[in-house]
Amino acid sequence: MAEEDTTSTIRPDFPTGRVKKIMKLDRDINKVNSEALLLVTCSTQLFLEFLAGRSAQVAAEKKRKTVKLDQMRIAIKRHRPTSDFLLDSLPAPAQSANGEPANKVRSRPVAEKPVPAGTRRIDDFFGKPDSMQLEASK
Repeated sequence: MAEEDTTSTIRPDFPTGRVKKIMKLDRDINKVNSEALLLVTCSTQLFLEFLAGRSAQVAAEKKRKTVKLDQMRIAIKRHRPTSDFLLDSLPAPAQSANGEPANKVRSRPVAEKPVPAGTRRIDDFFGKPDSMQLEASK
């Protein structure tokens, strides 16, 4: 019998450097092990594929070609484990004066919850740095 090489290289689609930077936003994390980085990157990719698939199913049920935030919210509500931690992070649906959702598109969601002391929101990582933040970090 000939031996076969069963080891294969796992390459996530997400950039591991960016995932590492996001992980290091937590002040308790100083160093990130390469195995831990690979696990977090792959699990994030799998989770987002799952969420996108469920949201696409909801959009298809409503005969839509584009997935919108409302379809994502429905998909999250249907899956209990996801809804337990993610539903509070989504922006609230916009309501018009007569009680129906308005078709207003926001470029950035407004934070409803105050951020605990010593933490930063993930949105801050992707935004342009303020001059005050740059001076404070020096």
